[in-house]
Amino acid sequence: MRFLSLALIAVLLVSCNKQGVTNKPLQTEIDSVSYAIGMDVAKNVKTSFDEFDNDLFIQGFMNVTDSVDMQIDAEKAQQIIRAFFQKKQKEELAKKQEKAKANKEEGEKFLAENKDKDGVVTTESGLQYIVLKEGTGAIPTTTDRVKVHYHGTLLDGTVFDSSVDRGTPAEFGVTQVIKGWTEGLQLMKEGAKYKFFIPSNLAYGSNPRPGGKIEANSTLIFDVELLEILK
Repeated sequence: MRFLSLALIAVLLVSCNKQGVTNKPLQTEIDSVSYAIGMDVAKNVKTSFDEFDNDLFIQGFMNVTDSVDMQIDAEKAQQIIRAFFQKKQKEELAKKQEKAKANKEEGEKFLAENKDKDGVVTTESGLQYIVLKEGTGAIPTTTDRVKVHYHGTLLDGTVFDSSVDRGTPAEFGVTQVIKGWTEGLQLMKEGAKYKFFIPSNLAYGSNPRPGGKIEANSTLIFDVELLEILK
């Protein structure tokens, strides 16, 4: 509630600025802090509200300040605010669940069609792969660390991670990655390059990393080159 009050004050200040308040230069530390807080609050207001009535906000703000003509009491106001954000949270959750269901169906359809294409091998777990280049070295085990180059995309071609684009190979333990990778790496010999088609249950499932491009139940595609088994 305290944050929401700050957010609404920011709206009031914006409204006042439109009425002729001049922009002040940043001269002191508190000037800079004040301006930075305003920026941060404004960003969160834009995230929280698709539409907002500035006039009614100002009316409510002034009614409380003057203690006159309040259309609802303080307790009712808090109830309205809580109900609004609870409703918003439920709507966002429903959208995420709907998108996760669509991603799962899209992935299942893609893999069902992909398995019959030339060169595609499907393992018992559901992992699919194509051998782009065979290797001649050793095969890694679960106790090994490996150095690899990889390029990861979603089904629509969106790149979400790529050591190739960064220009620097990645190093990690065979069991320190998603299940599809752990299984796939143990099919490869040093020097090999494979393309993996990884079902969501062998990738990040319904809990992808927050804030990334990978959504819940996404099927992932990786080009993986096993450069070296590290000792």
